[in-house]
Amino acid sequence: MNIVTTFTAIILLFAVEASADTAANFAILAHLDHGPGNVTVTDNGRIIMSMHPFYLPKYAVVEYKNNSLTPFPNKELADTDSLSTLKLDSVLGIRSDADGIVWMLDNGMRSGITPKLVGWNTKTEQLHRVIYLPPPIAPKDAFVNDFAVDTRRNHIFISDPAGGNNAALIVVNLNSGTARRVLEGHSSVIPENVDLIIDQVAVQIKDKSGKLVRPHIGVNPITEDLNNEWVYFGPMHGHSLYRIKADDLANDKLDEKTLGSRVQRYSDKPISDGMTIDKDNNIYLGDLAANAIGVISGHRQYRRLAISPELSWVDSFSFGPAGQLYAVVNRLHQSAMLNGGVSTSKPPYYLVQVKALAAGLPGR
Repeated sequence: MNIVTTFTAIILLFAVEASADTAANFAILAHLDHGPGNVTVTDNGRIIMSMHPFYLPKYAVVEYKNNSLTPFPNKELADTDSLSTLKLDSVLGIRSDADGIVWMLDNGMRSGITPKLVGWNTKTEQLHRVIYLPPPIAPKDAFVNDFAVDTRRNHIFISDPAGGNNAALIVVNLNSGTARRVLEGHSSVIPENVDLIIDQVAVQIKDKSGKLVRPHIGVNPITEDLNNEWVYFGPMHGHSLYRIKADDLANDKLDEKTLGSRVQRYSDKPISDGMTIDKDNNIYLGDLAANAIGVISGHRQYRRLAISPELSWVDSFSFGPAGQLYAVVNRLHQSAMLNGGVSTSKPPYYLVQVKALAAGLPGR
């Protein structure tokens, strides 16, 4: 065997070993017939998922238990055809907090209704709170998407990619029930000019004229560290992750210029959807173009943690009560919405468990 052949064999061996290592970093827990949106896990282990509105689900939110999906919190609210004024219309973002409140972010896009935050108390099984997000907090092109719950300050920080150039964060004060739109159009929230290409196929949407365009989506992934000190966020279509002190974001006395000056570029990242963080400040996120799950270490270095064709659009992450890290896979790039009006997305979709580097906070 000559030197070139030997070198090639070594490279192939390392590639196989790396593939085996990354494949061992996740496991499929459930095969789902319908595409999930986001996932959260309560402190007593209940697994709650939004069902992605791009697939026009019958139930906006469900609970996974006994190997099946049931409407959450009940059929009346979860049923998207319900006549209830509080029905859950089009939910993506979903998080549970330490008090057992499952917060659901309803963007209202299916029925054209006002976006709202709905909190459900899983300990009393009662409606906890509803906070509406009317214009100009959520403008006509809003797509309120994901959020982080800050229990220290009693605030919720929402990402809104909106139309791109008007992307922003929304700060909700749970003490007063008021909301503010901040950092609109800031460089940290608007998309970069990068296309998303998965399995050699570009993500495309049809505009109002029927023309195919490649969308560039603004701020989407967002999370807060376990000390409630920093809020991390970035545009979905972008290779930069940013952060800002939660104290600054919650401070309604800061003007926009001052607030914007306190945003820091934190690290590189791939084009990504949801994300979360563990106690060692490792940040987990989907690497959409690579069918992978990535991690940004506390030293701000990015690497791929798991790679597989089965990780076809990882959309959301949540830690469970015993340190487990859950995620969902929904093949969203194959939906009609993101595939030029033609759906090639088929079940099974997945609920997966990821081998985390450290424990996290349940619901986050």
